[in-house]
Amino acid sequence: MLLEKLYECENKYEELEHRLTEPEILSDSEKYRKTATELASLRETVEVFRDYKAAVAEIEDAENVLKEPGCDSELRQLAEEQIESAKARSEELLKRLGELLKSNDPASNKDVVMEIRAGTGGEEAALFAAVLFRMYSKYAESRGWQVSVADANETEIGGFKEIVFTIEGNGVYGRMKYESGVHRVQRVPQTEAGGRIHTSAATVAVFPESDDDEFDLDPNEVDVDTYRSGGAGGQHINKTESAIRLTHRPTGIVVTCQDQRSQIKNKERAFKVLRARLKDLYETQKKTSESQDRKNQVGSGDRSQRIRTYNYTQNRITDHRIGYTAYYLDDFVDGKLDDMIDRLSAADGAEKLAGGAGGEDDNDQN
Repeated sequence: MLLEKLYECENKYEELEHRLTEPEILSDSEKYRKTATELASLRETVEVFRDYKAAVAEIEDAENVLKEPGCDSELRQLAEEQIESAKARSEELLKRLGELLKSNDPASNKDVVMEIRAGTGGEEAALFAAVLFRMYSKYAESRGWQVSVADANETEIGGFKEIVFTIEGNGVYGRMKYESGVHRVQRVPQTEAGGRIHTSAATVAVFPESDDDEFDLDPNEVDVDTYRSGGAGGQHINKTESAIRLTHRPTGIVVTCQDQRSQIKNKERAFKVLRARLKDLYETQKKTSESQDRKNQVGSGDRSQRIRTYNYTQNRITDHRIGYTAYYLDDFVDGKLDDMIDRLSAADGAEKLAGGAGGEDDNDQN
């Protein structure tokens, strides 16, 4: 709930204010700097939240005036005007608070691990997976982000049965988290001479990278194997055993990395992918056990949900979570994703605001 998060921010702010007066903090310049920096990062959110609470209190006071037996017409008019003004102000403040909470979310600035897997549709689905990878690569390039492939299972004609890659840069997860789910394509397959439109799909998963101190991965639970890297069709792209396969025994998750020629770099990247997948797995299990509300949110990351349709014959792109359709598919698959992501982010923020303000979250996913 939004209001719960805001009260948590305010409590944290007050705690940090108190800590700045403690001798232990005052005598340690580094601790003082970190505490003061954290306090400053929360200041605007807390100040706006206190203004919001004042507006809500003003509404309640004016409503109480209206309930008084001796409230004459002049006093009633003043109270009603006060309520109208305070409600408008509280709505603006609540909207601003949603933006501040999103900007303060540390996960938004994390790098990501992404996986694209061909779904139904055979070779055409694999070709569509390649289209999605190119689309995300072009988008990353436009924002100055760095894309690195960890592993890929390429088909003979240039598709991907699956591809795993990382994107590093400023604010990556905050933008890319909306891409998790099933992407459906409707087009005439490149593999057929006929003009029949086929439907196929690919699944996208987005995991925020996990720092070593955020997720405790026991290396004794991981089997590490080396093998020779291979290209499409099983052709070896080098003769050394530089590829790495990690198997996490407790969960059965397997991660491979063969893009780098250095075994050390492949191992480092493979552990980065494994850590991100495990953190996502455990957090998803925890959230699922706590609440089902997450499944209804725009930014839920539910990878079984059909989120978007790409219709090539109509040059149409439709996002089913927000019911938005546009006719610029050719630009979209060329990496121009900002308009769509901005709309998804706005819808996500609106849902969180509605939930936090006591409204019902009843977003029907088509």
